[in-house]
Amino acid sequence: MALPVRRGNEAEAANPISEFDRLTQQLSQLFDQQWPSAGGPEGFTPLADVEETDDAYLLEIELPGVKKKDIEIDIEGRRVVISGERPAQRRTGWLRRQARSWGRFRYEIVLGTDIDEDGVEATLQDGVLQVRVPKSAAGRRRRISVK
Repeated sequence: MALPVRRGNEAEAANPISEFDRLTQQLSQLFDQQWPSAGGPEGFTPLADVEETDDAYLLEIELPGVKKKDIEIDIEGRRVVISGERPAQRRTGWLRRQARSWGRFRYEIVLGTDIDEDGVEATLQDGVLQVRVPKSAAGRRRRISVK
């Protein structure tokens, strides 16, 4: 009996979490394409990367076409909620295909450690929102040297 052959990036294929994330993203895109108005009051969830360093969490959220005034960032405890609205473009011709999302959006994440709410910084550049969320002193990783 022949075994199936794996093709592509072996490291990515061996990681079940990245495979699950890829499938979830594909299903979400398929659902949005088939029923674009079914997003509810929250609309769509923008694509995002979350990176953790020793002293902070770095969030990068793709928001092309969104102005600074249309973005809200709320923090409560360890929960960060980024919401707003991407306005629909005015069309003069027949829209033959729509693959981009518009309307209300919401991205929510609960971070792993306590954060310093006063030190949060956000910038919007080239359609990418970058949010730096510093960890509180209690949540920071410390390295202890052995004497």
